Amino acid sequence: MTRILTIANTVWLEIIRKKDVYVLLILLGTLLLILVSLNIFGLGGATRYVKDLGLLMSWFFSWILAVNISSREIPTEESRGTVFPLLAKPITRAEFICGKWMGTWSVTCVATLLFYFIIIIVVHFKGGTFNLAALLQAFILHCFVLSIICALAIAFSTRMNNDAAASLTYAVTAVSLLVVPRVPEFMARETGFSANALMVIYNLLPHFEVFDMRIRLVHDMGPAAWSTVIMVACYGVLISFIFLLAAWLAYRNKRFSRSNLM
Repeated sequence: MTRILTIANTVWLEIIRKKDVYVLLILLGTLLLILVSLNIFGLGGATRYVKDLGLLMSWFFSWILAVNISSREIPTEESRGTVFPLLAKPITRAEFICGKWMGTWSVTCVATLLFYFIIIIVVHFKGGTFNLAALLQAFILHCFVLSIICALAIAFSTRMNNDAAASLTYAVTAVSLLVVPRVPEFMARETGFSANALMVIYNLLPHFEVFDMRIRLVHDMGPAAWSTVIMVACYGVLISFIFLLAAWLAYRNKRFSRSNLM
């Protein structure tokens, strides 16, 4: 466990040096400040609009951050040749994979927490409030979505370069976010091969919609049952574990030499 935490710490140091988090924080803060300064469609102080758009942007920016950071970690180590001293130490490839995942996941979770703080401040400035229990649940489930995304990006990056891994992760997660929730609706109008293909997509891809509590927050519906939250969190743990296991299986026997990485 100590070796995993050490690898995660190096991920933090590298990300801080590249200033990815700072850029996204500035962007989110700027957009929200513009939002509260405008009277769009005469809404004025309508806090629901601020909540809805702010939470949507927090999902969007955390998604970008998770994919970009996670997909580049392993390819960067390989291209620089720093993977050799890492694996030459008493570090297993499973620990290497888990350390990279833990580092990228923790960074994106902390960035998302800061996004939420910015949203809370702006909503408070507009005279609105959040149900704190529901907000805590939303953040917890949001973190589990990020866990899945980071694990998936790392799994792809074990066999692909940075750009390919990021592109494929964007594609898969975009389908999971936008298409999978509507598959039952599509299947009602499809038959034959199309219906079977939709069923495969529905069963194989993660269901991010079960983690999304934005509607409850925007419309002040209060917290969900904690038993339900725990069940969804367990689903997130399971999917993350499956993707990390796939990453380890893809990486454990991977062979590379310095000449191939030049």
